[in-house]
Amino acid sequence: MTSTFIHWSPGALSLVVETPADAPARIAALGTAAAGPDPQHRLQPLVEVLTLGEGHSLSNLRFSNTAVGNRLRYTGSDQTDGELRIRQRDPQTGIEVTSVFQAEAGIAAFRTWTEVENTGTASRILQMVSSFAAESPAESPAESPAESPAESPAESPAESPAESPAESPAESPAENPAGPGDDPADMVLMRARADWCAEGRWVTIPLRGADGLADINSVLHGHDGRGSHVTAVKSTWSSGEFVPVGVLADTRTGRAWAWQIEHNGAWRWEVDGRRDAPDAYALIVTGPTDGDHQWATRLAPGERFVSVPVSVAVSDEGYQGAIAALTHQRRASRRPHAADAGLPLIFNDYMNTLMGDPTTERLLPLIDAAAAIGAEYFCIDAGWYDDGGHWWDSVGEWEPSTGRFPDGGLRKVLDHIRAAGMQPGLWLEPEVVGVRSPIADKLPPEAFLSRHGERVVEHSRYLLDLRHPAARAHLDEVVDRLVNDYGARYFKLDYNVTPGPGTDRDALQPGEGLLGHNRAHLEWLDGVLDRHPDVIFENCASGAMRADYALLSRLQLQSTSDQQDFRLYAAIAAAAPATMLPEQAGNWAYPEAGQSDEEIAFTMVNGLAGRLYLSGYLNQMGEREVGLIRDAVQVHQRIRGDVARSVPFWPVGLPGWEDDLVVLGLRTPESTYLAVWWRGDAPTVKTLDLTHEKGSALVVRTEYPESLTDWDPQWDAQAGRLTFSPGAGPAARLFRLDPISDLENQL
Repeated sequence: MTSTFIHWSPGALSLVVETPADAPARIAALGTAAAGPDPQHRLQPLVEVLTLGEGHSLSNLRFSNTAVGNRLRYTGSDQTDGELRIRQRDPQTGIEVTSVFQAEAGIAAFRTWTEVENTGTASRILQMVSSFAAESPAESPAESPAESPAESPAESPAESPAESPAESPAESPAENPAGPGDDPADMVLMRARADWCAEGRWVTIPLRGADGLADINSVLHGHDGRGSHVTAVKSTWSSGEFVPVGVLADTRTGRAWAWQIEHNGAWRWEVDGRRDAPDAYALIVTGPTDGDHQWATRLAPGERFVSVPVSVAVSDEGYQGAIAALTHQRRASRRPHAADAGLPLIFNDYMNTLMGDPTTERLLPLIDAAAAIGAEYFCIDAGWYDDGGHWWDSVGEWEPSTGRFPDGGLRKVLDHIRAAGMQPGLWLEPEVVGVRSPIADKLPPEAFLSRHGERVVEHSRYLLDLRHPAARAHLDEVVDRLVNDYGARYFKLDYNVTPGPGTDRDALQPGEGLLGHNRAHLEWLDGVLDRHPDVIFENCASGAMRADYALLSRLQLQSTSDQQDFRLYAAIAAAAPATMLPEQAGNWAYPEAGQSDEEIAFTMVNGLAGRLYLSGYLNQMGEREVGLIRDAVQVHQRIRGDVARSVPFWPVGLPGWEDDLVVLGLRTPESTYLAVWWRGDAPTVKTLDLTHEKGSALVVRTEYPESLTDWDPQWDAQAGRLTFSPGAGPAARLFRLDPISDLENQL
């Protein structure tokens, strides 16, 4: 079999796509531009499409071996330095797919999705469209297959001769049987469970282990297996069960892929065993599907569908290198927002403080205390609109309470915030309307998510359908009024209920209606951001139940949890940069009066490990307690520029929920920060292996807290080890490591 190979190397990564004449296109190799050697023959098609009336070519419950996917044939491609588009068509159904890859120079990652067009004469019902599908992680293409004459320039007009697809014989499985690793235990899948108050709990799953994929000797049977290792999330909490980030890594070679699904709704990925090598696996990433999420869409002749986007990062340095590349991809994908560029310090009155019960009397002294500590924004959380004391099922109108703010109203409180030198903010849960809210009867029935003609109700709330112009107009009026009339410059956008599968109004299935709502939600946010560039918007959903880069590419920071136990928060804070940028990880620090010095330091290090997000009754604390908090605020203000440039790493691995020792590193070109939490009961001596710093002459200092007992950090440059001695936990420190020459220059 003769194949053509398309080579795309946008700087820091290299992608080779094989385009056989009698088989679908497939990724032959994907890795860093520096990695070695040749592409191998692969079975997994570049695109999988499941349609009603076609189904699978091999009966199974997974999304490989789809009939349309196996019949796709390459028809052409276009590429530039930053984009590659590969077109294929199924001659039987007329379904044409275009795989789109986009990359930024210098980043070992790309963003990809699939565009589907019905070029046939009959309507087709799509049940699943992959956004990314490949065997993983393939050998990286430092050396190309033997090249022969390039394709016709008419097919690829943008390609230079050096970049043009070249032809070479495709290798058969027998000629090149080696997969990513010779040992079946080499390949591991990493994923993180998430739950309310228990976000980001990462596990490593050997793909030949007890929770992986069984070796059924598929070569002997002559076809692939039927099982998958599936990870999926339902409804609109995109990180409510698992985070939308995963990693596949070869523990022998260090080759790894990390991916994130950039969708504010339902998704799925699966890992399948393939028979073309002893340790070959396919990764298939999708948005909502028929079997998992009641999603299907009817594609009439001439109509198009676009799948949800996915970013994929590659590395030769294991999962930590892949997450580092994904970190750079996240920064490149974010919408610029000048109001948040300096990472101003937010104080929010909720966590372990007013807890949704604000009044003028309670707020004024808290505002003064937050200003004195150095806060730059003050956000009034839930309850500011409530007159009856039972606000949960009455929200939706978003008019200030008169009972809570009797003298001068909410305006007086917001004016007090401004007079104290801070910008005012408000909590808002825009997508819901309480069943007792006046808005529930003012908006048309079509403005709410519904199924079978009845409104969806969850926890005494209706949910707006943002496909409807009346729903969007209502929310535009609310935000514009609070910004223009009340001077709000910060919104905490919360989202505490989900609608289940979705809505069947104007939809083939509920999942199709929900996907339309998800995309309308993003369009609404874009409009709000365009109108109010001087307002900061926080992403929140019962903590971090909707932490995805459809939203985080737009919104400025993410509440990482609702967890109120500062000891448990350490694992959440340390794991957060695997899912989001460190500067977007709004880690609550909520010191309490009566805590010990070490407990206050512990909770403040939680915040300093990302984007310090402050709460607590500062006005009820003594000078010693306030001094420790003020010191942490000053550290945050001193290092926040470094946090916004940093790349995360984990010297003892991603944290376990109950680990005694939890460590997060944030590395910049000049300095390295280590947030270290000790949750053990007894004093101890601990050593960290810091391979990146091995051989470097470093000075280690305690960035925070300087006023408490020193842990005596000692750096062994030759071994690349940092040793320190914490006392009985809970206790935490933020260390800073600098080259000695750099420190001398600073002095």
